[in-house]
Amino acid sequence: MPNKGQKVIFTTISIDKETASLVAKIGKRYSLKKSEVVKLAFLYLEKTHINPADAPESVKSELAKINKRQDDIIRFIRHYEEEQLNPMIRTSHAIATKFDILSKTLETLILSQLEKEQEKYHAVLHKISDQFQKHADVINNQGKHIGSLQQVQKKDNTKLLKLISLYSDLATCGVMDGKRKENLKSEIIDLIDEK
Repeated sequence: MPNKGQKVIFTTISIDKETASLVAKIGKRYSLKKSEVVKLAFLYLEKTHINPADAPESVKSELAKINKRQDDIIRFIRHYEEEQLNPMIRTSHAIATKFDILSKTLETLILSQLEKEQEKYHAVLHKISDQFQKHADVINNQGKHIGSLQQVQKKDNTKLLKLISLYSDLATCGVMDGKRKENLKSEIIDLIDEK
């Protein structure tokens, strides 16, 4: 935009009546002055690099050119897809398939190894369990044997106490207690012979 302090110098151009009416019509349609219409038209031509001398023949021919360019681009994309993308997709699919097969093979191998190791561990644990069971049986048998020895010991102790009591009674018997002495002696002999 020109500075307000600067003076704008206007020049004139000559156009025919038909062009003048076209400029007026466009100005009226878009609420622009004729000078603004001309200025904007030139800015548009400059910006888009359109040569006004090579104006399009028709919209139909321009659309045909655009369609041709689109078809060329689509052909290029299809060709690129055929030549580059599809082989890459097939290769990556083959790699993925091999990887899947390999991972399944490794999984099977690992699972079989784990099963073998589990079987070994179970066998070792079973042996340890059997050994513990044997030791427990020995300890239980020894406990029973000790219990039976305790019973025998208890019985022997009771017998010994009874013998001591009988000998004590025998020792306290006087000369006159002959029958009682005989009874005590026979009890002592019976108690000693008792199994």
